[in-house]
Amino acid sequence: MEIDLPEVIAEVKAAFERYEQALITNDVAVLGELFRNDPRTLRYGIGENLYGYEAISGFRAGRSPVGLNRRTAKTVITSYGRDTAVASTLFYRDTAPGKVGRQMQTWIRFPEGWRVAAAHVSIIDESKET
Repeated sequence: MEIDLPEVIAEVKAAFERYEQALITNDVAVLGELFRNDPRTLRYGIGENLYGYEAISGFRAGRSPVGLNRRTAKTVITSYGRDTAVASTLFYRDTAPGKVGRQMQTWIRFPEGWRVAAAHVSIIDESKET
């Protein structure tokens, strides 16, 4: 298996950056597009466990657009072959001083393009970051 093919990393990086832009601007349509529309897609959030695309899109539709701005750091994208990648990043929000968020996404290439099949988001105290 080929790991970290440059062209695959570039594609997933572009999809990841598109996701980040949609997240901070609350572009629900793009967020919905980038998650796999499948009952097996899941997202473990800071305060919710969402099973299936419908639950994830319902969460997005009901989420307040206030305070979504954030900055990312230490983003790592690793590809496994041509059709699977994992994106991991830390994020910081001015509205949550002293906290660091952690996000991991499993991206899979489907015929319609790169989609998130699983995601996990959590927050810890910044003092615990290593």
